[in-house]
Amino acid sequence: EFDRAYFQSYSHVGIHEEMIKDRMRTDTYRAAIMRHQHFIAGKVVMDVGCGTGILSIFCAQAGARRVYAVEASEIAVQANEIVKENDLSDKVIVLHGRVEDVNIEEKVDVIISEWMGYMLLYESMLASVIFARDKWLKPGGLILPSHATLYMAPVTDSERYCDSIDFWRDVYGIDMSAMLPLAKQCAFEEPVVDTISGENVLTWPFVVKYVDCYTVTAQELESITTKYRFASMMQAPLHGFAFWFDVEFNGPMHSHRKKRVKSDEVIVLSTAPEDAPTHWKQTMLYFYEPIEVKQDQIIEGSITLSQSKENVRFLNIHLEYFSGGRSFVK
Repeated sequence: EFDRAYFQSYSHVGIHEEMIKDRMRTDTYRAAIMRHQHFIAGKVVMDVGCGTGILSIFCAQAGARRVYAVEASEIAVQANEIVKENDLSDKVIVLHGRVEDVNIEEKVDVIISEWMGYMLLYESMLASVIFARDKWLKPGGLILPSHATLYMAPVTDSERYCDSIDFWRDVYGIDMSAMLPLAKQCAFEEPVVDTISGENVLTWPFVVKYVDCYTVTAQELESITTKYRFASMMQAPLHGFAFWFDVEFNGPMHSHRKKRVKSDEVIVLSTAPEDAPTHWKQTMLYFYEPIEVKQDQIIEGSITLSQSKENVRFLNIHLEYFSGGRSFVK
């Protein structure tokens, strides 16, 4: 039932419009396909969660011999029409169903998927890519994107705090501060998806999870716990933590590299605050009360991201943080 609701949400045209209009996302995928054209031309490709089929069509344009475009939501009907109208029916086969349920009679050379959710792992679609990889990808095959990194960093964001909270202290001259506890609960109980700028970030980011799509297992993603430690670069109120990710489009031979490379060789799609905004924005966990931190003050703790037992597409976040001799749990 949860899956049905999830796939139903992707039947709505608005969600596909938002993703396709995200030029950073779509242009980077197209550039990655063209960069790996030598690997795709004449080969068999699988597009996991193809949506409207745009990535499948890019692969066909790059010379793929056959593309299996797998889509569980009803948008598969439109994807099939789009393929027909672009005279690609001989190359692109739209399969309407979950990748776990469809039937494909041959191994594939390439798997492409745009599986990333908010905070990288929300919606946990990566498990479907792992399933497809283990069942159909030939040894030495290509996975795009190949690697993903989830980052976190402490942030200061007084403007957002004032807008949501301090507003109640004086409403048309009336003291409505009795609303403050409820306002904090409603504004900050759940993660907030929004854009912040690099200026809001108090330290260098910390890597919460590095994912190698060639080797990662589904079990590994069920629960991720890591300890972090930051030293604030400035004196400011600490309002919470921001999370963002990037993905790389590398060949299988780069599989053992742990360090992100900024070079012309690697195509990176980044959702960092200092990069051009994407529809993923950043994910913020705000505290109910800001903590005043001094320059070089240590902020440390641990974070656990776990798939919800009730609905594996949801993420539970357990955050412990310590600073200035006080400890908190969110």
